[in-house]
Amino acid sequence: MSPDEVAAYALGKAGAWPDTPWENDRVAKVGPGAAGGKIFAFLGDDTVGVKCGNGRDGTADEWLDRYPEDASVMAYIGRSGWNTLRIDGAIPDDEIREAVDQSYELVVAKLPRKHRPESGESP
Repeated sequence: MSPDEVAAYALGKAGAWPDTPWENDRVAKVGPGAAGGKIFAFLGDDTVGVKCGNGRDGTADEWLDRYPEDASVMAYIGRSGWNTLRIDGAIPDDEIREAVDQSYELVVAKLPRKHRPESGESP
């Protein structure tokens, strides 16, 4: 899976839109535009940053245990369950997609109901 394919997959989610909140950092957000949108994926040149849970459910640690060379705790927000996954490493493409799916679902679940997309995928 290429970085562009990961970005296209993330941005194909219902209500998803691209943003560049800091310099050249690309992210995928969901929810209302401007200040109301929430990041669910950090789209790097060879990585994707995803929310993996809050640490209590062990999901974030699972990535670190299974793929120690290709998964790492994200700087600054890792304590909140965010990991960076290397796209071109040992993590299979379907698991990268599952990680993006989980991150999207976790972030959407925290949005106010009126801002949640109606379905998980765009038509």
